[in-house]
Amino acid sequence: MSTHTDVRPQTAAAPPREDAPQGPRRRGRIIVSAAAYLITFVILFPLLWIVLLSFQTNDNILNHPFSLSDLTTANYAQALETLNLLVMYKNTLILAVVSVTVGLVISYMAAFALTRMAFRSGRRRTQNTLRFYFLAGLAIPVYILLFPVYRLDITFGLFGTYFALILPYIAVTIPFNILLLTGFLRDFPEEIEQAAVMDGVGLWRMAWKVVFPLMRPVIATLAILNVIYVWNEFPFAVTLINDPNMTTVSLGVSQFQGVYSVNYGAMMASATLVLLPQLAIYAAFQKQVIAGMTAGAVR
Repeated sequence: MSTHTDVRPQTAAAPPREDAPQGPRRRGRIIVSAAAYLITFVILFPLLWIVLLSFQTNDNILNHPFSLSDLTTANYAQALETLNLLVMYKNTLILAVVSVTVGLVISYMAAFALTRMAFRSGRRRTQNTLRFYFLAGLAIPVYILLFPVYRLDITFGLFGTYFALILPYIAVTIPFNILLLTGFLRDFPEEIEQAAVMDGVGLWRMAWKVVFPLMRPVIATLAILNVIYVWNEFPFAVTLINDPNMTTVSLGVSQFQGVYSVNYGAMMASATLVLLPQLAIYAAFQKQVIAGMTAGAVR
């Protein structure tokens, strides 16, 4: 009597199917998305409101600020007629180019010395003290510096000139520049510098021919942020400039505020004209800004 054994191939168990995102994960994503949309709205709302107010009359701005009726372009016509935009942009561009260029050069040299050079004392305490001295400038409000800077400009005959603004702009931007540059240089690969030393590269060429070209992302970020600061700066400009031919874009907006009245519509129109170049610059270089802010995060 023969027996027949039915042998069937064993099939491998199917891997467990990945279920849909569970409830907590889905709720977490919804919360994150809602927070992102909320933050975006909070940031964009003031800008959109300024643009809306720039097309309204003073009566609507005071009584119905969110009204979409009776929109007019008269505010822009008055702003263009009152403000000499070409002179304002020229003055601001001169201040931005000179102060940002000189400030970045000084900041880079100071940051390179603090992170790469050994002082004669041979102690880290000196470098840490200097680093703390530079970074302490971040804690000093600009308004505290107005009177000392004003007195210095009067003493040296700089009041009402470009240098009356260029020098404080350089001084104010140096602490933040050094903070970002030293953080980048600490994570800079030492192998590159060691290879350059073996090739006979001196300290000056090391700083400007080897290290500096590789720091373009953070340099571009600092340049953009510093230009935006100079573009929007008001306290120094209103205190140290008394010549209408040297009016900056930030001072131009304040020309529509009188002693007893304020032309809100024209002020909002001029503010919009001031904001547009900044938004264009940031939109064009946003990748460089993000790359510079995250440079050195991952080695």
